[in-house]
Amino acid sequence: MSTYWQDRNVIVTGGAGFLGSHVIDRLRALGCTHITVPRSAEIDLTDIESIRRLYGQVKPDVVVHLAAVVGGIGANRENPGAYFYQNLIMGAQLMEEARVQGIPKFVAIGTICAYPKFAPVPFSEENLWDGYPEETNAPYGLAKKMMLVQAQAYRAQYGYNAIYLLPVNLYGPRDNFHLAYSHVIPAVIRKCLEARDTGADHIDVWGTGNPSREFLHVEDAARAILLAAEKYDSSEPVNLGSGIEIRIRDVAALIATLTGFEGDLQYDNTKPDGQPRRCLDVSRAEALFGFKAETVLEDGLRATIEWYEGVRKDHPDGHMADSASTDIEHRG
Repeated sequence: MSTYWQDRNVIVTGGAGFLGSHVIDRLRALGCTHITVPRSAEIDLTDIESIRRLYGQVKPDVVVHLAAVVGGIGANRENPGAYFYQNLIMGAQLMEEARVQGIPKFVAIGTICAYPKFAPVPFSEENLWDGYPEETNAPYGLAKKMMLVQAQAYRAQYGYNAIYLLPVNLYGPRDNFHLAYSHVIPAVIRKCLEARDTGADHIDVWGTGNPSREFLHVEDAARAILLAAEKYDSSEPVNLGSGIEIRIRDVAALIATLTGFEGDLQYDNTKPDGQPRRCLDVSRAEALFGFKAETVLEDGLRATIEWYEGVRKDHPDGHMADSASTDIEHRG
């Protein structure tokens, strides 16, 4: 096991959220004992003076920027301006002040929503600029994409070591199951379990069910991020995914089976589908820092369902992550 993290002082923005909590767990397992998670009640990541104080007090060796403000398709449609501004300003100011203060490594976490709506499948990093993102989440995707531009510009002008990673749709324990903000896997899990328990004969699923997605278990994502933080030092973006594509209706049917829901899945064609297909070329991550996804989707879904069954009575609104992290995202 690597000893890289044992003496590192690390800031993880969004560290109390879904992905962030798993990154924290992974850091601790790797022997990291100096971890700071800024909380929105104390640190405003859209305010440059707050960021300066945070960096000055902590003096980190590595900043892992996971914090984001976003939700599913519905939430993105309702909040395009807020999602654009808050995500843009957080990323830009956090990286700029990291450069100014000489923080050795900045890890920027982008989003699959940055890809063009009709990018060739599987999405290759070279396709990032070949078109406009899917409209319902374009403001969020473009705001996050600006961290790639910033990282490349800073490396070119200042020699600054910032990297940019593109995780695909994540799922797993501690996801956000709030129906207004959640993505497809937690939303369908919750609906299936509640319908099973109440004896309902159907659930509604947004869209036609025909679009495809790729899913990455959150523990695999945490492992990938820390591998990249340790081993990767380049300006080129890197996809993080499983490389396996599945239609929404097929993953919903699998969830219904695993939850024991025997009713119908009724697709609401009045709701948007989002991007038609999503599947990544994941060869760069394996070649550059040795990451390959390990969790089989069915196994990961089963574990996620079991976890949610165990905690849902204590979280009736579906919010699992600490909202103070501003990490309710990403990825659906």
